[in-house]
Amino acid sequence: MSIDQEIITAYNDGMEDYAFNLIIRHYSTRLYNHIRKLVPSHEDCDDILQNTFIKVWKYLPEFRSESSLFTWIYRIATNEALTFLKRERLRNIISLGSKEAEVASRIESDPYFNGNQAQLKLHKAIASLPPKQRIVFSLKYFEELKYEEIAEITGGSIGSLKASYHIAYTKILNLLEKE
Repeated sequence: MSIDQEIITAYNDGMEDYAFNLIIRHYSTRLYNHIRKLVPSHEDCDDILQNTFIKVWKYLPEFRSESSLFTWIYRIATNEALTFLKRERLRNIISLGSKEAEVASRIESDPYFNGNQAQLKLHKAIASLPPKQRIVFSLKYFEELKYEEIAEITGGSIGSLKASYHIAYTKILNLLEKE
């Protein structure tokens, strides 16, 4: 039995707390890493992860197994990250700040970032992408998901996802070559 089947079975058998603990144990690290590739701040990432689990808990009774539990949870996390990024973009427009400079500063000053200079440059380049390209690139490149799974998570078509990934890859490559 897969972990997703075990979670659903436990939940349906009235062991809600056990099912939710399985979700947390199995998905916390992966979701954190996924969100972290989209949102530069550790604290913001933690908040988004917490909101994700709250929504998973709230809507788990409505999960209909039309997709895998994995893609359903990732979709919630992705939507939470996008909502956060939209709010941040509005805040930046109001404050007239430079988004790229702020993101670069957050990544450089983050005590939880433990990568080398090459990783720092890569993360800065990824952070400069529009949110949807950043999501597609992160899911394909870092998570190594198939386009079909990414389509379930994002709601996009496979063709548009392939195009977004290619454009994101090209932008990142160009940015890294300039440095």
